Amino acid sequence: MPPLDESKQPKTAAEARDLLGRVIIAEQDLGPQVVRSTPFESDPGRWPVLDEACVWQTEGLPDDVLATSTRHFHIPAKDGRGRVRINATVTVHHNREQSGWETARAMEEVLRCPDQKLREGEDLKSLWGGAFYLGEQLNGWTEDAFSESGEYVSAQDGGPYPYTWSQAQFGPVTMAISAKAGQGVTRDDLTAFVAQGTSVMMIQAKQELGKAAG
Repeated sequence: MPPLDESKQPKTAAEARDLLGRVIIAEQDLGPQVVRSTPFESDPGRWPVLDEACVWQTEGLPDDVLATSTRHFHIPAKDGRGRVRINATVTVHHNREQSGWETARAMEEVLRCPDQKLREGEDLKSLWGGAFYLGEQLNGWTEDAFSESGEYVSAQDGGPYPYTWSQAQFGPVTMAISAKAGQGVTRDDLTAFVAQGTSVMMIQAKQELGKAAG
C-alpha cells in the first residue's frame, strides 16, 4: 500500500467534493448488468445518522466531514431473480484520525442496533459486524476494514433476503458499498459486488492521495 501523501489531502469542502468525484464508482465499475437508480445521487449536504430508536435519519454534515456522496444502483429483476440494490458511499474527513472514528462508530452502531429501520417499509435484521486493522484477518489492503451482514426485509420486495455492507479507509477517506438481495440472489452474489466496488474505490483513492513511487 502506498503511504498517504498528506500534502494531497483536501483542505476545503470544494476540494473534498472534487476528490469524491474521482474516487466514487460509476455503474460500469460494477458490471454490465448494473444500472443507475432514481434518485441516483444523495444530497451532498446531508448525512445519515442512526437515532436512539435504531431508525436512520438524515442531518446536516458534522464538523468532521468535509464532503460525502452516495450513489444508488440496482440490477433489475430478471429470469426469476429479484432486484439487487447497491449503494456506494465515499466520505472525506479532515484527516485519518477522523475517518478512523467513523469506522469505530459503524461498529458501535451494529452492536447497539442489530435491527435497524432504513425507512418506512424497509428494515435490516439480525446484523453482525467485524472490524479488522491492516494486517489482521487477511486485511492487507486497507488501514481499517469493517464489514456488516444481516437480512433485508422490504414491504415492496418481501424477504428476508441477504444484506451486506463493507467499508474501507485510506487516509481521510472512507469508501463503502452496501448491497441488498432479492428473490433467488445469494450472499455470495452480493459479496462479489461489494468486493469489486470497494477495491475499485480504494485503488482510485490511492492514486489520488498516495505518495508516488521512487
